[in-house]
Amino acid sequence: MMIIIAEFFVVILKVLWAFLTAGAKWIVRPKEKSVAGQVCLITGAGSGLGRLFAKEFARRRAILVLWDINSQSNEETAEMVRQIYHELDTPVTKDGPVGGVEEVPPFQPQVYTYVCDVGKRESVYSTAEKVRREVGEVDILINNAGVVSGHHLLECPDELIERTMVVNCHAHFWDYCASKFGAIGFHESLSHELKASEKDGISMTLVCPYLVDTGMFKGCRIRKEIEPFLPPLKPEFCVKQAMRAILTDQPMICTPRIVYMVNFMKSILPFEAIVCMYRFLGADKCMYPFLAQRKEAMNNNEAKNGI
Repeated sequence: MMIIIAEFFVVILKVLWAFLTAGAKWIVRPKEKSVAGQVCLITGAGSGLGRLFAKEFARRRAILVLWDINSQSNEETAEMVRQIYHELDTPVTKDGPVGGVEEVPPFQPQVYTYVCDVGKRESVYSTAEKVRREVGEVDILINNAGVVSGHHLLECPDELIERTMVVNCHAHFWDYCASKFGAIGFHESLSHELKASEKDGISMTLVCPYLVDTGMFKGCRIRKEIEPFLPPLKPEFCVKQAMRAILTDQPMICTPRIVYMVNFMKSILPFEAIVCMYRFLGADKCMYPFLAQRKEAMNNNEAKNGI
């Protein structure tokens, strides 16, 4: 009995210590780790956040492997990356071993593009094998690819629901190692599994942004009185925050920080209280304008095609 009580107090001390260290990281920002020369694979690299992640990792001299279902947009991202590499491709000097100055060889640009449908396991397996043969083992994986149905649940065809789940959730299982909520559950379970198996050198970062102004959710609105205080995030800001979290091995990043409070309140408040909070913010119907725009666009396309 005394052993159990002692262990209980040890657990309390560890929890308090975890709070202290987490709070300290908010005050004293940890140093970013170097990813120079490491192989970074980004899914959905052809546009939006995937493209911005590619540019950020390129500036940090990572070797980039870009996956996207659209070959043209993926190549456009690769060209942007090559331009960044070109800007970095200048000789630099450093102090030599005997007080002189020696020239460091210029950075060698390396970016690889692959067409891959992450919703199809065969495509993922075959493309992954190509990457292993042509590039080598992957050090960093950015699971960024995602789709949105743009329909109410009862109006959404089964095929589109399956596609959304396959790309946004199942694809996380087929890469190297409800859809986005499933991805969060996957992150949590895999993180604990890695800890339990005492696997060193593998870090996971869960990125939970608020609405991001990439056009993917164009028209999505919260309550107009609240919107000035919670505007959609700029993609560049979102990626900067995510990069900081990834390079400091932060387990989770919520952007903006008020989202941390939302997650905490969801854990402790009764369900009806959560509903009241969502209604106050207008979050319960934020997708309605988006759905209306998608439906109008579809009707216009059908009218043009004479359907």
